Amino acid sequence: MITGMPRIAVAMHDFDACVDRFRTEFGMPVVDMSPGSVESLGAKLAMCVPEGGSNIELMSPANPDAPLSQSLSRFLERRGEGLFALMLEAPDPDEEAKGLGDRGLNVLPLMAGASGRDLHPNSTHGVLIRVYPVNSFSGATAPSTSGLSGIMRVVVAVRDLGHARRVYQTGFGLACDPEREDAARGVRGFICRPPTGGVIEFVSPIDGEREFAREVAGFLDEREGLYALILHAEADR
Repeated sequence: MITGMPRIAVAMHDFDACVDRFRTEFGMPVVDMSPGSVESLGAKLAMCVPEGGSNIELMSPANPDAPLSQSLSRFLERRGEGLFALMLEAPDPDEEAKGLGDRGLNVLPLMAGASGRDLHPNSTHGVLIRVYPVNSFSGATAPSTSGLSGIMRVVVAVRDLGHARRVYQTGFGLACDPEREDAARGVRGFICRPPTGGVIEFVSPIDGEREFAREVAGFLDEREGLYALILHAEADR
């Protein structure tokens, strides 16, 4: 059973510059875990932990011999910096992975040194998904100096909403709202609601006269997948 969406991972080349940007320009509390993560996983990791929603994990390759570092490097070479993976949690990731595989999702072999299980993007509409144990990160949230929240909504661009619903509602067992048309943005979509963390919005363009729909359509010309992160800001900031 999926119990939450703890974070979304972002991949970048310059780890130190990115950590500094999230701290100073975005005013977010950031926990730098890189001293231990380079040794254990071969990658530099940091966690943005503002209050509300899901966390933002910053990831950068460090050890070219480590599987996680290799995965990050391939992503950066192929797509450049950006949204890398969507994390979910379950009490027993290995047992969850077995059930997901039985329901037709492409579960990858256990990565060396990893505590979670990966699902190939070819079965999840272009989204690399990692299922970790519950409370996989124990750091406390904190207020951001800019008033920004954590991730309240992650937007996933897809071509086939019906199939996406079957994957995430039936495959992952997530509660999903009915499809609806958003005339202002020119898209049709639906929202999936993990028990904790932010929500996942799936969108598909229907009106090319709307700017948002045009942008999503341009993205879909290349691929499906993670499109945007939505944060909230305090009204007086």
